[in-house]
Amino acid sequence: MKIAVLGLGYVGAVSAGVLASNGHEVCGVDIDDAKVALLAGGRSPVMENGLEDLISSSVSRGTLTATSSIEEALAGAELSLICVGTPSLPQGGTDLSAVERAVTEVVSALKMRGELADPDFHAVVVRSTVPPGTLDQLINPLLTKLPPFQIGVGVCPEFLREGWAISDFYDTPFVVVGTHDPRVVEKVHHLLGFLDKSIQVVQPRTAEALKYACNSFHAVKVSFANELGRLLRELGVDSREVMELFCSDTKLNISSRYLAPGFAFGGSCLPKDLRSLLYVARLNSIDLPLLSGALSTNSLAIADVVNRVVFSDARNVSLLGLSFKMGSDDLRESPYVELAEILIGKGFNVRIYDPVVEPTTLVGSNRQYVEARLPHLRRVLTSSPSEALVGSDIALVSNSAPEVVDALLGSPPKRIIDLSGRLGSEIEGMAGYEGVAW
Repeated sequence: MKIAVLGLGYVGAVSAGVLASNGHEVCGVDIDDAKVALLAGGRSPVMENGLEDLISSSVSRGTLTATSSIEEALAGAELSLICVGTPSLPQGGTDLSAVERAVTEVVSALKMRGELADPDFHAVVVRSTVPPGTLDQLINPLLTKLPPFQIGVGVCPEFLREGWAISDFYDTPFVVVGTHDPRVVEKVHHLLGFLDKSIQVVQPRTAEALKYACNSFHAVKVSFANELGRLLRELGVDSREVMELFCSDTKLNISSRYLAPGFAFGGSCLPKDLRSLLYVARLNSIDLPLLSGALSTNSLAIADVVNRVVFSDARNVSLLGLSFKMGSDDLRESPYVELAEILIGKGFNVRIYDPVVEPTTLVGSNRQYVEARLPHLRRVLTSSPSEALVGSDIALVSNSAPEVVDALLGSPPKRIIDLSGRLGSEIEGMAGYEGVAW
């Protein structure tokens, strides 16, 4: 393919070098004449291990050129790769002016080369990191100046670490394309076919959000390790040894476990142990804002659902699932117990079903907790999900047992708020269904 790479900063220079070394004809374009001159002379405009060798050999073979003219770069190009910078604005927002300018110039250049009379399809693929909604709200309107059958747009985020960018390019964790146009997918498949990676096609906003999710999680991991380090140092504990052992657990710690959008955490361990750790930190005058924030975020998850019920016209609420974990009768610090307590306190008529919760069998601290938080549990607990749904305006569902799903299908309330994400496609396709975080 002939490709125009717009922006010769870190992402653009690496992309241009790797793509040109794999058989594509690449023309890099930038408004900075110094970057253009470096690339055209076989030099890398950025410092990256091994990149200058790729660029030098590609320039020598004639597969990589550079220019400051967008019209020259787009002459005969099948795809434009947008790699311009998206820096932060003073208040934290993203400066998209370079993206807007680049796409506007692509449209103008395509017009100038006679694209309106050219049947060939041109793909505009955004590689820059942009907030969710950028393609739909900013880029697509700019492309309306060209016939839609001749141009398409997509988002293909990059996952390159400085210092490891070339190896990361070849060993990318995934190739994701956010687009509504299958022709864009075909172009990207041709573009990155040498990676031998399957392409995951998603909604544009999903692709745009993915890079933010990845980088935010990386920031959380660094902060988590550093917060523990500050505390454990004061306690005479080698935090490096703790984290080495911590990371060896790939079943729960370094895994996809718990990384599913849903409702609040609860149970006999997580809230208690987190509070205990924060207490020890306070005793040692150590501030742990990230871990403190976990409790605040957990409370907000409950408050969000309460507000969605309060600001609806519902008066009769079904709560299907009460224990903190499906299949357990442990109600200690269950967020669903707290949810029921708040809604009952606000005057809602709440009916509860949980297939394994039986008040007469609860003992010890489990029974004491429920008697303190939900003393009227026997009155609101039903023997079947169908009974809990009688006259219901809204169902808050955390349990996905077959009898629960069957009852929802048989007697659906006006609204269903899925608190677990495990109810299945039949329920998700029903009128009135909504996810707690999707």
